[in-house]
Amino acid sequence: MCAVFGRMGRLHGGPDGSEFTRLAMFEPLRRARVIMEIPLELMLTISQKPPWMFFPDIVPVGHPIFDIINSTKPDTDWDLRSACLLLFAFDVDGNFWQLYGDFLPSPDECTSLLLGQKEDLLELQDQVLASKMEEQQKRAIEFWEKHWHSAAPLKIKRLARDPERFLWALSIVQSRSVGMRIRLGALVQDANMLVPYADMLNHSFQPNCFLHWRFKDRMLEVMINAGQRIKKGDEMTINYLSGQKNNMFMERYGFSSPANPWDVINFSSTAKIHLDSFLSAFNISGLPDEFYHNNLLSAGEDNSFMNGAVIAAARTLPMWSDGDMPPIPSMERKAARELQEECHQMLSEFSTTSRQDQQILDSDENFSRTREAAIEYEIYRMHRKLFLEKVIEALDLYQDRILF
Repeated sequence: MCAVFGRMGRLHGGPDGSEFTRLAMFEPLRRARVIMEIPLELMLTISQKPPWMFFPDIVPVGHPIFDIINSTKPDTDWDLRSACLLLFAFDVDGNFWQLYGDFLPSPDECTSLLLGQKEDLLELQDQVLASKMEEQQKRAIEFWEKHWHSAAPLKIKRLARDPERFLWALSIVQSRSVGMRIRLGALVQDANMLVPYADMLNHSFQPNCFLHWRFKDRMLEVMINAGQRIKKGDEMTINYLSGQKNNMFMERYGFSSPANPWDVINFSSTAKIHLDSFLSAFNISGLPDEFYHNNLLSAGEDNSFMNGAVIAAARTLPMWSDGDMPPIPSMERKAARELQEECHQMLSEFSTTSRQDQQILDSDENFSRTREAAIEYEIYRMHRKLFLEKVIEALDLYQDRILF
């Protein structure tokens, strides 16, 4: 057993009535160590390409749910297929997911944007993301109307009697499934998988665990990263998506982070600062796709300012580099101030400040469960502003540490 805090932020139990316990102390490991094993028979798995293969093969020959799955587009509709399979599993007598479904978040608890109303999506203050989610909602409802029409057989109708049920299943699939290449004997398949228990692991940009497929006995392993020291009470985390911006995390999972090292600001200014000088000011090492804060170069310094947002700034700020040519202080100062001014301009386009957003959140201490998604919308809006503010502050520090 291991310590697994669910995506709703609380300790989860299992459908057999057991409760996960917190981890005992693990010393730093030279090799990755398995802390959880989930057999294929408990998962819901469907191949990413036709012919559609299900593991376990719970869809009987001739069942109309297969025709619905087969009507989907192979390249884009992985989530529709998995949602159909999930709804079908809930209807199969004795299937594990009939029990495990009780531990999935209800529609009121789910923060997926798929379940948001149009007026709620406007709270994001991100028109591109809001429009994209409206298109996804339209796609899902049209799919439901096409296959759950009045002439559909009862064995199909009872799986999702209204579009809200299908939207909920789709949100579960999008937020809790993993894509993985698996080997079953001599067969190698790219598959989308719903993995019980492992789907309760929270996200981190610096995770202490990862997922691994063990083909010899068809088992998915949750493993501790080699070299990690896990203390008693530590939360086990994985990285849901590598190299993705906050809008993608919000779209897929319904949350964001003010310290996402991959977030981006789309600058229009022609101003640029010197790459190597900026990196040295914050002791950032590595190549752009592997930037990290080098603690060894920062010994004795207060590193409380450093987080993923500063790493993101190193990736997103317009930079110039010309070997060892030193930057001219006056030009660097001018460029930094121009970039700061553009950040201030972006902040002014919001109707509220990050401080006002925080006050709104603080005033919602006793919000109902139906407000969880709205709270996440407000947090996303605030995180976008906090990132801009962090970049402004980083440019201030850059000028202090390099130019004077």
